[in-house]
Amino acid sequence: MTLFLAEKNISLPVTELSLRHGEQRAPEMLALNPRGQVPFLVLDDGQVIAESVSICRYLDELHPEPPLFGSNAAERALTDMWIRRVETKLGGPVGGFWLHGHPLMAKRHDQIPAYAQSSRQLVIEALRWFDEQLAGHEWLAGDCYSLADIVLLTTVDFAAWIGIPLDEDNRALLDWHRRASARYPAAITPPQ
Repeated sequence: MTLFLAEKNISLPVTELSLRHGEQRAPEMLALNPRGQVPFLVLDDGQVIAESVSICRYLDELHPEPPLFGSNAAERALTDMWIRRVETKLGGPVGGFWLHGHPLMAKRHDQIPAYAQSSRQLVIEALRWFDEQLAGHEWLAGDCYSLADIVLLTTVDFAAWIGIPLDEDNRALLDWHRRASARYPAAITPPQ
């Protein structure tokens, strides 16, 4: 969300919640978002939009420039396709490693070490696959930077933060990561 808002030059009122202390699962937060996750956006009429991509799509409709979902039907479809590929091919295994292999989650869940190792291997394979897909391309979903790049950037950075950094052999992915990261002068780090 932070990177999308920066690209759009949108400023929204923000309520900071301590994820470490589970504030997103407080009764008043669960009344707004029953999944107990962040982010979520409360509209002026009280409706709540949760899930980062859904919030971004809503804000992109209100603030169409620059178009981070694409400028025409084909670009929007390709952006959606690549977002889904990042979420399913990379995000799922990253989440599996986070839940079953990271010490912070050991306090909240019974961890299955074999699941963590399997997830780690799937992340490494997915990063290699994205490296192959980015070879010869500046951006993930076409000629322009898009939400697909933001989703990939935040997923790759989170994977590195939890202990699965990019491999130096993934040259195209590393080059893409440098280009994408350079768009944001202040480093964005996952919550502590």
